[in-house]
Amino acid sequence: MSRDVKQLKVWQRAIELCEDVYGCTARFPAAERLGLSAQMRRAAASMPSNLAEGYGRGSRKDYRHFACIARGSAGELETQAIIASRIGFIAPQDSHRLVSSIREVVRMLDGLVRALEP
Repeated sequence: MSRDVKQLKVWQRAIELCEDVYGCTARFPAAERLGLSAQMRRAAASMPSNLAEGYGRGSRKDYRHFACIARGSAGELETQAIIASRIGFIAPQDSHRLVSSIREVVRMLDGLVRALEP
């Protein structure tokens, strides 16, 4: 393992995705601040946060477990981005960009999970 979780490309990419989600959700209607916007932000922040937590626990087993949780958050975020697009909260091009980024992070997480298998 690297010396610092922040050196991992998957963590860096998840942070960039989180920033993008915050930018997109900032344009949601005010009534959605506690609804879909908050859910998307939590799911996005959950990915790098879980990678950091799992890494920080110091065991491969825990790290793998938390990487799987991050992968679950990615699935949640993808669904929410699709919903946001379908109800008109985000433009189709923003939705496409988010979904592409989410799928990239999922591929990276899949690789990490495989690398951490016993």
